[in-house]
Amino acid sequence: MLKITVEAEVRPTEDVEKVKRAVGNFYRGEVTVEEVREGWFVVRGVSSNIEDLKPLRDKARAERIEPALRGYLLKNMRGDTTSLLLHKQAAYAGRISLIDTPKESPLGPITISIESDDLYEAINYLTGS
Repeated sequence: MLKITVEAEVRPTEDVEKVKRAVGNFYRGEVTVEEVREGWFVVRGVSSNIEDLKPLRDKARAERIEPALRGYLLKNMRGDTTSLLLHKQAAYAGRISLIDTPKESPLGPITISIESDDLYEAINYLTGS
């Protein structure tokens, strides 16, 4: 069993298409846009295919941050789930910027959660280990 969830809040001052592009720089699965309250939306993708995170893996390799990504994912493991927060503005520019709290991304982070029976296999896929 594998479940990947990618979410990013779209604030009233943001363009939905730009947030979708930021998410799409690291996730190639299908995304939906849901209105959560007036003027506030969420871009969300749910997948059971680790290959949908290939753009994240490829960018981590290109930026040579696989060890940092691995440490981040291991640090955030809780049972059979791990997660990471990406700075949304950096993601829009195609760069990986791992953050520890949502406050570090003024417009909110992109949250990627991975749930798996074999979480180490998913982490190894993402970090080239």
